[in-house]
Amino acid sequence: MKTAAVCAAVLLGTAVSAQQAATDAPGVILRGLDKINGLVYDIDLPVGETATFGALQISLSACRYPVGNPAGDAFAALRIRDTNRDAEVFSGWMIASTPALSAMDHARYDIWVMRCTTS
Repeated sequence: MKTAAVCAAVLLGTAVSAQQAATDAPGVILRGLDKINGLVYDIDLPVGETATFGALQISLSACRYPVGNPAGDAFAALRIRDTNRDAEVFSGWMIASTPALSAMDHARYDIWVMRCTTS
């Protein structure tokens, strides 16, 4: 029984140490691609605000980055609506280093996280 408790403590300690502390940022820099005309735009979006990109309305509820490393891997909580279809096309966390892990699926537009803003 002691062995199981020790193994559980070791595994729990490993999981906790693998998590990285994050700092909340005041905003995010997103990159948007219009696939029809091939134009790329950078979108500076503060937390709690909504930006328009083509037919998309993008709302940011949080942007976080590793403590002490603002150039590190950013992740942002986004809600994206297509006004033409009056439908939500994305809701969740996007991660800068792995945009395909949680990507928005849209026929015309791509959006991905570049970095959090620090001021």
